[in-house]
Amino acid sequence: MPSHDRTATIPRPEPTTASLAAFTSYRDLPGLVRQLSSLGGCAQPIRLEGHRTEINTSTGEVLRHLDSAKMPAGHLLVRCGNRRTTRCPSCAELYRQDTYQLIAAGLRGGKNIPEQVASHPRVFATLTAPSYGPVHGRRSSTAVRCRCGHTHPQDDSALGTPLDPDRYDYTGAVLWNAHAPALWARFMLHLRRTIAAVAGIPQRLLPRYARVSYAKVAEYQRRGLIHFHAVIRLDGPKGGYTPPPSWATPEMLADAIRTAATLACVDGPDIDRRTYSFTFGDQIDTKIIHSSAFEGGTTITEGKVAGYVAKYATKGTEGATGTLDHRLKLIAELGQEDIPDHASRMIRTAWTLGARRDLKHLRLRAWAHMLGFRGHFSTKTRTYSATLGALRHARAEWHRRHTPAPELSTLILAHWAFDGIGLTPDLEHLATLVSGPVSQEGATADA
Repeated sequence: MPSHDRTATIPRPEPTTASLAAFTSYRDLPGLVRQLSSLGGCAQPIRLEGHRTEINTSTGEVLRHLDSAKMPAGHLLVRCGNRRTTRCPSCAELYRQDTYQLIAAGLRGGKNIPEQVASHPRVFATLTAPSYGPVHGRRSSTAVRCRCGHTHPQDDSALGTPLDPDRYDYTGAVLWNAHAPALWARFMLHLRRTIAAVAGIPQRLLPRYARVSYAKVAEYQRRGLIHFHAVIRLDGPKGGYTPPPSWATPEMLADAIRTAATLACVDGPDIDRRTYSFTFGDQIDTKIIHSSAFEGGTTITEGKVAGYVAKYATKGTEGATGTLDHRLKLIAELGQEDIPDHASRMIRTAWTLGARRDLKHLRLRAWAHMLGFRGHFSTKTRTYSATLGALRHARAEWHRRHTPAPELSTLILAHWAFDGIGLTPDLEHLATLVSGPVSQEGATADA
């Protein structure tokens, strides 16, 4: 567990003459340190220029005036809020902690969600993509020979890449990613139908008896295909505030999920005399969530599920496949990127398919860097738990309560304009010294 002594975790590189000269060029070095500390370790803060003036409306007296040009860093700096760990570990960690709180609240209550949801049927489901060609892999946690005849270590870059790239169905793989959000929507439709059929009631009457709530995240496998992790809960007609009917059991919900995942299918386009249709793969995993600890690996706890789901909410394609974390304006830019051949082929396939008029609605060129997937990485139903916006609002309210409020007779005039993103190299170096490494302790301590 990381030390609670913050000074013990701050790196102490040997300062050079150049870096010392850069720091001493700032007029207010203590103020600069305070301003950078307020960013909480954000790696790509947003630079704003402008001013803020507080005026007493009775006397016309200027009470406070803030000018970005006179701030220690020369700008007003605010956190970027990026959820990707490759872009900003600090903001991504905050996003992960918020996601953890949302998932946990839907499992055991809290954040204005009643604690009785812990007694509702809850299942942790994993839905994977089908195969589009044999790839290098490991069959289990122990070392097992791949179909190529070799035994791959866990960190082998060959894992997930095709055995024969020339025969791998890159078109099908990219299109599956592009249709994955629609396939999830079709799965939810079949899930509600299946639950209604088991209960012996028409589907249109199901909302009178039960409601399906969920929170899910999308994760890239090493082969570059999306699969979904989801917490699915069965509530009463008013969500978590009402108990589910007596026929709603965890076992029934798990069986319904497997049935619905098997039935879900989305029709695809006709390409090169082949008609595509998209379904989930054979590896459909459902685990009933219990409040107890693991028992011989057969049960899964609330904290473990919340931590597991939140971990993938901050990852993108770059974490699993080594591909890009930014969009391409021209396909020629891909030649300047150092990415694996498998990821490069998927991006080029998405770019080529994006030129087809019948696939224009998929926006494959805009999402080529995501290997065709254009859905949200973290989504949930309104009835599952609170929202990220509600957590941000609560955090802002806490800061307001601990900040002196202006008088009622105060007029505030402010104007801020975007000036750029990121810090100069010397400020970035100082920010690293001030903030130290990003800690992942706290939000998932009970996971």
